[in-house]
Amino acid sequence: MMLYIVILFLFAAITLYFLLGGADFGAGIIELFTSTDNKHRTRKIMYQAIGPIWEANHMWLIITVVVLFVGFPVIYSEMCIYLHIPLLIMLLGVIARGTAFSFRNYDAIKDEKTQAFYTHIFVYSSFVTPLFLGIIAGSALSGQIDPKATDFVHAYIFSWFNWFSVSVGFFTVALCGFLAAIYIVGETEDVDEIKRYIRKAKIMNIAAVICGALVFLASHFEHVRLANWIFGNPVSLVAVIAATISLAVLYLIISHRRNRQWIRVLAAFQVCMILISVGFSRFPRFVIFKDGSSMSLLTEHANSNSIDDLGIGLLVGSLFILPALGYLYYAFKKKDR
Repeated sequence: MMLYIVILFLFAAITLYFLLGGADFGAGIIELFTSTDNKHRTRKIMYQAIGPIWEANHMWLIITVVVLFVGFPVIYSEMCIYLHIPLLIMLLGVIARGTAFSFRNYDAIKDEKTQAFYTHIFVYSSFVTPLFLGIIAGSALSGQIDPKATDFVHAYIFSWFNWFSVSVGFFTVALCGFLAAIYIVGETEDVDEIKRYIRKAKIMNIAAVICGALVFLASHFEHVRLANWIFGNPVSLVAVIAATISLAVLYLIISHRRNRQWIRVLAAFQVCMILISVGFSRFPRFVIFKDGSSMSLLTEHANSNSIDDLGIGLLVGSLFILPALGYLYYAFKKKDR
């Protein structure tokens, strides 16, 4: 029983990191593709939108790492060995992005040169980090890791540097940009700004569709049976249908510019359905190797005492963390009003 609770927390942390941290990264992606004339306005609205939770977003990543390290040490070590290069790049991106964001806002001496330097680090690390996050996920679930490799390149480079994993990375970037644009639409009351971010949301959604098509194309060339993942079981199929319907409803709402707060819920629901459609058929496998073997969350876990202690710690910790996050968001919003 406690094992399933730990697994539930693991997937909840991954999902929340994508929904909240992904939108956080998406804010930088939106700024990267914003014209120079509109950058200042974009930046101001983004600060208002992501300010309440941007520092807390990486808590979900920390929880994910801790759960894997304590509860599933063998899986954690295998991922850190074979995917150490993209993991390192992703973590460097997280550090660079947070540092640049802080210095750009709170530096004691603000001049044009240093502000431009911090901005470049912020926007490019906002792009690179979700790119490699998607690459890691694509590599772990698609059977690209070769445990029988006899050289460095095939073991530690081609395990993630392949068409399928890279296309999943770009799809992740597009989804993050889409989430950020949708979240910001509900943040501003300016009609012109609402129209501008609706256009950005549509552009990012088109980019996500194109990148999604590239993922399917790459899966064909890499012999990854992606279509079977998504359409081969009723749960994944229903999730895909639900995601499509929610997207249609979302576009209907933003076209009439009514109930804009609900579009955040619909966007988050759509992304959750995408994650479910891909992940359900893979569960309980967390890492799949090229030779067909895999590592399961139900078998490759720590001893029962460690799992019990971890589960109790997660349950007790959530009683403190979740109310504190709710109050943090409320306090920032009250300050803005």
